Amino acid sequence: MQTLKKQLKQNLMLIFFGILLPANIAMAGTDQADQEKLLRARVKSYEQNTDHTSHLTPVDKSLEFHGVFYGYLPCNDCDGIKATLSLKQNNNYLLVTQPAKESSKEFYEKGKYSWNDETHTVVLTSRRESTLRQYRIENEGTLIQLNSDGTKVAGKSDRYTLRRSDTVKSREVHIH
Repeated sequence: MQTLKKQLKQNLMLIFFGILLPANIAMAGTDQADQEKLLRARVKSYEQNTDHTSHLTPVDKSLEFHGVFYGYLPCNDCDGIKATLSLKQNNNYLLVTQPAKESSKEFYEKGKYSWNDETHTVVLTSRRESTLRQYRIENEGTLIQLNSDGTKVAGKSDRYTLRRSDTVKSREVHIH
């Protein structure tokens, strides 16, 4: 009797796996075909809707106007002030100035900058001081320093110019 039960068990297992195995393969094949169809549909949909113009041109002009600007600015009691202005993508700036005299140290100013589209100016707002610094945008590689009220500085405007690092071959700038 036990051999009969054992043989019956083996036959039932064989029948069970015989039925289950082909059904499982058929389901896996169908699932794989469905996944491939879904993937093809997604690719086709994506290719039809690939308009990159919306993210190629930033909405905010200040997002595209950033970089490191160098120059020497005039000074009343020294030969000039070496200035490095870094406009970062997150609207933060760092201005490093160093008077051109013996044992002069660097001064650091951090803050936020904003873009004024009407006047084509960049306005720097310091974290510590309440004063504003303004620069007129001559072109995408040149900034000209303005008075705090936004008017041109009296005299030669080329003496108040900072140039973006990728537009100038060298950081060496002569003192005026």
